[in-house]
Amino acid sequence: MRRFSFHKGHGTRNDFIILDDSYGMHDMHPEFIQAVCDRHAGIGADGVIRVVRAGSIRDWTGDPHLWFMDYYNADGSVAEMCGNGLRVFARHLINEQLVDAGAFDVATRAGVKHVEVARHGLISTDIGRALVLPDDVTVTLEDRSWPAVKVDVGNPHAVVFLTDSDVLEDLDLHRAPRWSPAEAYPQGVNVEFVRVDAPDALTMRVHERGVGETMSCGTGVVAVAAAHRARGGHEGPVTVRVPGGELSVQFTGDEARLTGPAVVIGRGEFWI
Repeated sequence: MRRFSFHKGHGTRNDFIILDDSYGMHDMHPEFIQAVCDRHAGIGADGVIRVVRAGSIRDWTGDPHLWFMDYYNADGSVAEMCGNGLRVFARHLINEQLVDAGAFDVATRAGVKHVEVARHGLISTDIGRALVLPDDVTVTLEDRSWPAVKVDVGNPHAVVFLTDSDVLEDLDLHRAPRWSPAEAYPQGVNVEFVRVDAPDALTMRVHERGVGETMSCGTGVVAVAAAHRARGGHEGPVTVRVPGGELSVQFTGDEARLTGPAVVIGRGEFWI
């Protein structure tokens, strides 16, 4: 039996297990990730974030002293980025006094991201470029199909804008959406379903690859805001409502910043 200390946190109810591993000693096997994320036999979470120095990450060529957000989906697969996870990671670094509280950089598989503490305890993070791609993609859920907007936010997204006849709350996202052509997303995709409430207000649900439906997805929120903007939507800040709360997205060119809450709710010890 081995013991692991952990923290637990969430950003708009997208929840994560946080493992401190400054010297890169943990082996992040998929079976371990699956065990701790199991909501019945484990701690339960949408993913695991390992807190490690960037110099311990294979193939990292940047500043080795930065803190690296080593993120894994609940099924054990590696993810390039996670917007909610990045804010929770930042909150943990601040709580543990591992960084200066005002502003700092975080290393991720999608590059270095700048973090700032915003008003009222919110955290604002540089997500990077949100690229709306011209590829034709179709998403199918059960017996319905929609055209989707392909967006790259350092990880892949397919954004579906619902028609007036669709009811967002009625979609069964326990089932994994399908997409075509298959080669559009060889590593899988996060699929967002969006209702436009106003030029600067959207409501979204998401099926995340490697997880299923989650209460929120930070990069998904950025993807839908970018797709909305590309369709002639609002140029200023956009509020995106998800089942777990609200997030705000602001663009400067193609560069996106995501602002929202992030809390660490407790700590404990897991035996495996």
